[in-house]
Amino acid sequence: MNKKTEKFSFKSLIPMVLALLLIGLFIVPIPYYIEGPGTTENLKEFVTVDGKKDTQSGAFYLTTVGIRSATIFSAIKANFSDFQEVMSKKELMGDSSNSEYNRIQQYYMDSSKNAAIEQALKLAKVPYEMKFKGVYVLAMEDNSSFKGKIEVGDTVTGVDGKSFKSSEELMNYIKAQKVNQKVTVQFIQDGKAKEATGKLIELPTDKKAGIGIGLTDHTEIDSSIPVSIEAGDIGGPSAGLMFTLQTYEQLSHKDLRKGHEIAGTGTMNSQGIVGRIGGIDKKVVTASENGAEIFFAPDDEITSEMKKVEP
Repeated sequence: MNKKTEKFSFKSLIPMVLALLLIGLFIVPIPYYIEGPGTTENLKEFVTVDGKKDTQSGAFYLTTVGIRSATIFSAIKANFSDFQEVMSKKELMGDSSNSEYNRIQQYYMDSSKNAAIEQALKLAKVPYEMKFKGVYVLAMEDNSSFKGKIEVGDTVTGVDGKSFKSSEELMNYIKAQKVNQKVTVQFIQDGKAKEATGKLIELPTDKKAGIGIGLTDHTEIDSSIPVSIEAGDIGGPSAGLMFTLQTYEQLSHKDLRKGHEIAGTGTMNSQGIVGRIGGIDKKVVTASENGAEIFFAPDDEITSEMKKVEP
């Protein structure tokens, strides 16, 4: 009796190979990101003044740039779009990890809200006080003995049990200590109070002792009329201008919008200066698609070099 031997057919592999190719093209992320038009957000939902929301006609809107992980297909498609841009992780985040990048963007948002509230209070002539909450950690040196204990985004509230009124006061205390001396740092991490002990390192800038962090003041505004801005998970500094306008309209009870739908972008600093932003083309697109009539943007000088790059 003869047995029939089954021959292996490469044709049977074709569906599997096609499936793997499709997964690779459309689903598997590559180490690149795509920037494109993001969202247009009504600031009536974000700003509360004296416990009340804005109910007047018209609206101010912040605009965002959307960032998403790229696949091979989406990266190819983005290259044929006028308002999408493919960039590497290095171009987007520098040397920061995903977590550090997000924390820094959140710090920029918090600073933007603070500056906006401060300027609106000044314009409306409402008394306020700036309170020092601690030192915000913007960067961590690789040779710091606190690396892995303190993270970018944490707020340092004290050293050796001592509290300070400014980052300068804190730095002066640290610099008065000796290199390799042990200190205990008190800090807030993810809303929880913690402390860590480590040795001070020699700072390359002035050869003085330091923790090994990049820092800036972390402040909070206390005013006679309570103001809050809740922006959810939106990060970055570019909503400062629009936050200022929305907050001032509610504080002053002036009709700035005259019923218009006004979107915009621009940073705001503690001196009331509007600064430049990135992704303006993408923000204008999302504003237009969502019905904005007017778009506010920083009045930046356009140099001849800029015109050559972006004619």
